[in-house]
Amino acid sequence: MALIHSFEKSGNWLFRHRGELPVVLFLIAVPVVYFTNTNWLNEQNQHFISWIAVFLSALGFVIRAISIGTTPKGTSGRNTKEGQVAESLNTSGIYSLMRHPLYLGNYFMWIGIVLFTFNFSFVVLISLAFWLYYERIMFAEERFLERKFGQSYLDWSLTTPAFIPCFKNYKKNQIPFSLKSVLRREYSGMLATVFGFMFIDLLRTYFLTGSISYERNSVYIFGIALIITLLLRSLKHYTRLLDETGRS
Repeated sequence: MALIHSFEKSGNWLFRHRGELPVVLFLIAVPVVYFTNTNWLNEQNQHFISWIAVFLSALGFVIRAISIGTTPKGTSGRNTKEGQVAESLNTSGIYSLMRHPLYLGNYFMWIGIVLFTFNFSFVVLISLAFWLYYERIMFAEERFLERKFGQSYLDWSLTTPAFIPCFKNYKKNQIPFSLKSVLRREYSGMLATVFGFMFIDLLRTYFLTGSISYERNSVYIFGIALIITLLLRSLKHYTRLLDETGRS
């Protein structure tokens, strides 16, 4: 098999199984938190790093929200678990700045949780692993788009960076931002991110004290996020309040 075909095949396989990546991260985080020495960090520095971690994850969510909220139905920004989907090429708004804003959002959301372990080697390792993982996925996706849209895709891709935004390329969105789209599609990612922070917090507390205390801010915040998630999920599946015409 030619290398280009091998890359595309592995990228499609990784794309279908990308939902399992958080589980792997949580499993790896257990020994990382256990063996991470935080004695060199005073309480003030731990709070400072924690706020940076929360900021990074929030930034990732905002990037994803902008992408989701300005994506028309049937465009290249709405792939599914089963495979690549695109009836038209999305090149405006955030997609005029970079070709893969959703994956950039994913990176920041998860690297915030990784930083919350207070292990900087783990941050570097996961960053490299993330790039290798998503590089294959992006390769497969772009091969699909190139075959589907031909020269139109090539013209856009040659002037639009894959991952690092180029703000001078900005073109106005085709459609206005939709909060409904974000509420309908992003509640699970929000809950998973909050769960990740709570998981690390409880894990660190257990390793330091030998017991788990559920009277912690992370637990309360997760409880609020869970209620919001259940509410939005119910609205999505049992009402039409979040339905929109022309949106995925």
